[in-house]
Amino acid sequence: MKTHKIAVIAGDGIGPEVINEGIKVLNAVAELDGNFKFEFTHFPWGCEYYKETGKMMADGGMDELKKYDAVFLGAVGAPGVPDHISLWDLLLVIRKQFDQYINLRPVKLLKGAPCPLKDVKEEDVNMIFVRENSEGEYAGSGSWLFKDKPNEVVIQDGVFSRVGCERVIRYAYELAKKEGKTLTSISKGNALNYSMVFWDKIFKEVGKDYPEVKTYSYLVDAASMFMVKDPKRFEIVVTSNLFGDILTDLGAAIAGGMGLAAGANLNPERKFPSMFEPIHGSAPDIAGKGIANPLATVWSASQMLDFFGHEDWGKKLIDVIEEILVEKKVLTPDLGGNSSTKDVGAEVIRKLKA
Repeated sequence: MKTHKIAVIAGDGIGPEVINEGIKVLNAVAELDGNFKFEFTHFPWGCEYYKETGKMMADGGMDELKKYDAVFLGAVGAPGVPDHISLWDLLLVIRKQFDQYINLRPVKLLKGAPCPLKDVKEEDVNMIFVRENSEGEYAGSGSWLFKDKPNEVVIQDGVFSRVGCERVIRYAYELAKKEGKTLTSISKGNALNYSMVFWDKIFKEVGKDYPEVKTYSYLVDAASMFMVKDPKRFEIVVTSNLFGDILTDLGAAIAGGMGLAAGANLNPERKFPSMFEPIHGSAPDIAGKGIANPLATVWSASQMLDFFGHEDWGKKLIDVIEEILVEKKVLTPDLGGNSSTKDVGAEVIRKLKA
């Protein structure tokens, strides 16, 4: 029997609440299948750990995580810990050191999910964002000169390498080819006259190897408008770290809200573990109330199953989420219901077993 070893970083706020349900669902899937199982190891890292130790993760933490097949992350962030500390000292460390250069985020309007857009059908919102996840605007390169002086100057560099751009763009072309879908590149080449012109150039170069893939290119401001006015024009989308971060939150808003937003941080070569997470954040305002929506975590569990080659179960989880959304009997308050986090998790498992 195949064993998938998973490192669990439940993190902060609602993270532990939703991750617990995700673990129960994955164990239920493994039990129903009978040919594989999960082995979960928990690590207490995050903002509470930082408040106690001054570190977001233990010394040698990355060496420890290397032993696992994947990381299951809840959420990171808490009042009293600056956001740049919680992000740069845990999440981005994992993404960068494990070369998780593909951030895969589905923006799909599931049956029964609420949509704020008028006259939009489920099939109109069905896109996959392939976001560059290792460099770009989040490379952490820059300078802070004359700090706290009247002539203070801050320089934030965007780092775009040929290797970094080409590999994410090629991944997106391969995905578009495999799925038989269009590919849209989103940049800002008119204003960012080095980085984005370079991106656009590589997008065209790589495209010569994929003549069968129909492509489009939009400036990020135009893309933002079209995502709201005409979302069906987007199928597979490839973009930079910053633009991908912003646009996928816009995508979450039009596809049911952050409670349904999942993301995978992939090292496609599998040299290092990949990481799967709901992207809704730690939501400290509702932490401990037991009302957080676990469906984004279930969706990220579906992505994990896909990554391990269990696509049939990955699809089944999405089908179950849709059933729950359509029935509207067991939903958390963010989706108009009055059920608890545990109630929704239990309903997912009940439907799986049915």
